[in-house]
Amino acid sequence: MSIESRLSELGVILPDAPAPAANYVPFVQVGDIVYVSGQISNGPDGLIVGKLGADMDVEAGAAAAKTCAISLLAQVKAACGGDIDRLVRVIKLTGFVNSTADFTDQPKVINGASDFLVEALGDAGRHSRSAVSAAALPLGVAVEIEGIFQIK
Repeated sequence: MSIESRLSELGVILPDAPAPAANYVPFVQVGDIVYVSGQISNGPDGLIVGKLGADMDVEAGAAAAKTCAISLLAQVKAACGGDIDRLVRVIKLTGFVNSTADFTDQPKVINGASDFLVEALGDAGRHSRSAVSAAALPLGVAVEIEGIFQIK
């Protein structure tokens, strides 16, 4: 089954790849590896803002992380010239969680992205990762995630 078909079964349509917000490129390809710049939590109603441990719970943070994963896949699709089926595997994610100093469930928040990628891509979605806290993120968003992917 194609990746687009699997995403469709999950009710996910990849948006157009978000444009960068500053002086950087959305992705860089070196050989068969694509490095995708950080994607911020953004849903159908706009930016998903908040601080975990203050005004946002883990479940809402995980949902925000899933939106980052969808944007990451949109960037990979763009890197693949529109053919997401060229994606071989997710190599690594680095997740940043806008959280209070005493919040310690960053991994549970980033699971929103990790779980989605495995659900959508199967074994090709399994990856190494880091999940870290940030005192603040751009525009007050709850989550930002960058990724490294292998394509063919």
